[in-house]
Amino acid sequence: MAEPFVATPVILEAAESPLAGHYDNGAFGNLDHGPQVTLTERFALAICDVHAWPGAETKTANAIKRASGAAVTKTKDAVAETAQAFQHAPGRWTVIAGDVALPEALTKAVGDNGTVVDLSHGRTVLRVDGEQSRRVLSKLFAIDFHPDAFPPQKGLATKHHEIFAQIQRVGEDGFDVIVFRSYARAFWHALTRASEEVGYAVE
Repeated sequence: MAEPFVATPVILEAAESPLAGHYDNGAFGNLDHGPQVTLTERFALAICDVHAWPGAETKTANAIKRASGAAVTKTKDAVAETAQAFQHAPGRWTVIAGDVALPEALTKAVGDNGTVVDLSHGRTVLRVDGEQSRRVLSKLFAIDFHPDAFPPQKGLATKHHEIFAQIQRVGEDGFDVIVFRSYARAFWHALTRASEEVGYAVE
């Protein structure tokens, strides 16, 4: 059997954020009550799409767990200390980690049970956290962010003005939003504008 193709990993020393030079750290907007959301770019991550072949969903979920540490199942998403994963379509997961070796590890673990596509060079991850995070995100996405409807670790695929995006709840009030790298600046602008009402900090 031919060796599986593994894309060139992220080279941390050469990586450049699509938002570089387009934001400043600090507090902005309505600060009457202090910043009520925090916006952070999570940069230089490994981001993969894993697709199980029909009938191999459980084996593929187990492979994701072995390779990343994120304990997903066919029905359960996961946020671990060093990685996170969520199912965004039947038998299809997004997996994110700080370890740039993730694509190779996933490719070897999944084997003939599915495919792994490295999206690290084409996606940007933005974290929205704070007590008003749901209010801000509700301005941008037509989905229900109520804690009962969007429980911890849950992730999904959605759209912002017909542009594909993904969201995972990573904490009590924290959400990671994954967008196309080429769309990062435009979405960052929309996100900061949506946050002005409640006041926001950029870290």
